[in-house]
Amino acid sequence: MIFIYLKSIIFGVIQGATEFLPVSSSGHLIILHKYLGLPVQNEVMFDVLLHLATLIAVIVFFWDDIKKIVIAWFKSFFGYRSDYTKLSWFILLATMPAALVGFFFENLIENVFRSVLVVAFMLVLVGVFFIVVEKIAKKEKTLNQLNAKNFLFIGIAQALALIPGTSRSGITIIAGLFTKLKREEAIRISFLMSIPIIAGASLLNLGALLSSGVDKNELIVMTISFASAFFSAILAIKYFLKFATKHGLVVFAYYRFLLALLIVLTYLLA
Repeated sequence: MIFIYLKSIIFGVIQGATEFLPVSSSGHLIILHKYLGLPVQNEVMFDVLLHLATLIAVIVFFWDDIKKIVIAWFKSFFGYRSDYTKLSWFILLATMPAALVGFFFENLIENVFRSVLVVAFMLVLVGVFFIVVEKIAKKEKTLNQLNAKNFLFIGIAQALALIPGTSRSGITIIAGLFTKLKREEAIRISFLMSIPIIAGASLLNLGALLSSGVDKNELIVMTISFASAFFSAILAIKYFLKFATKHGLVVFAYYRFLLALLIVLTYLLA
């Protein structure tokens, strides 16, 4: 059981760290389930629980921003206007593409794209985008300078992250940089946009997770993984903001290439 609990910590730490690093949390979880494994009845539902832990982490970290955005959104119905008012509506707009694709094509995505080879391909493809965008993007705008079309573009990019191996944070940061956002602003909006998406997915699947029933050992495993994911997510957000703002995304592209190579080699040698 000690080894199982250790694996629970590994799953949680990997999920918490990779949810906000541009390296694909879903891709890492697929790899972990395939090569490490945990005694859980439903891998997808277990992954949803870990995503819920990271959702709580990002809410805690960005609580001041979230509070201002939510209050401004409610006040907008009474004629109140501010920079946060526009941001609140634009975040909702940017959420729609991923929400619609996830709602209508969730089963297709899970059945067709939940593969280590798909993960490897997307790791490489998005890694190439990292290098390209860092070379050509101007990085001069703030969030207040973006319009609805810019946010919709970022939202469409976020929908692509439903394919394992893409990285939701990675693809939205790329899209933000393509709209000429400053790197720090692109990272910030990527994190804020994650909240409604992760919340929606978690709520849709949480009922099924709770009704599926778990035994005592499985509950312990999930609790350990949940706590590990939460604390590692807090650390990942804090240090990724500092590192990526200063150094960019290229180093993460190289990590993605290396991981994709290891996945393919492991697959061929299995």
